[in-house]
Amino acid sequence: MPRAADREKRQHLLDRTVDYVYEHGIANLSLRPLAKALGVSAAILLYHFTSKDQLVVEVLAWAGERQRAHFGQLRDDEELTSAEVCGAVWKAISDPHAQPLFRLFFEVYGLALQDPDRFPGFFPGAVANWLAFLERPALRDGASKADARKRATIMLAGFRGFLLDLCATRERKRIDGAVDAWIASLEHIPMSAPARTRGRE
Repeated sequence: MPRAADREKRQHLLDRTVDYVYEHGIANLSLRPLAKALGVSAAILLYHFTSKDQLVVEVLAWAGERQRAHFGQLRDDEELTSAEVCGAVWKAISDPHAQPLFRLFFEVYGLALQDPDRFPGFFPGAVANWLAFLERPALRDGASKADARKRATIMLAGFRGFLLDLCATRERKRIDGAVDAWIASLEHIPMSAPARTRGRE
């Protein structure tokens, strides 16, 4: 098993790499400039992350963990409605500061569809982990597992569709207006009747 010092060093490098990607983008991401910015050698990065592709997967996964932690705090704020939480999530993920990371996400998503072996472990973090996170509020409100998963799937698809549009066109006013309308429509998603009432009509 890796030594505790190695695990701490690896996590420290991962945190700083996420920050580096936010600041510098990923279009020309290379191990040598990244290593220089982090004050280590490229060999050290390869020691901890095996390859550039694996580092990219872990950067995206850890950035997602950081985002979910932030959004989880929003959901714990009892003064915010579900619509307000969704609006706050959109504001955070659509911020220009975050767009380099999402452009990387969409690039890797497309490449992984063509060659899943290149980015092992990418899809569980990109899909399953986000669905599990997004369905929690509905489950806490008493929704069935199937209904919570349906709402989470709609939310995940919506946020990513709007983000892809924003990254491609940068037409923020148009997209923000559509997001507002979409968030309002989430309250009207049909849900299953409670089990005790099914079959009585």
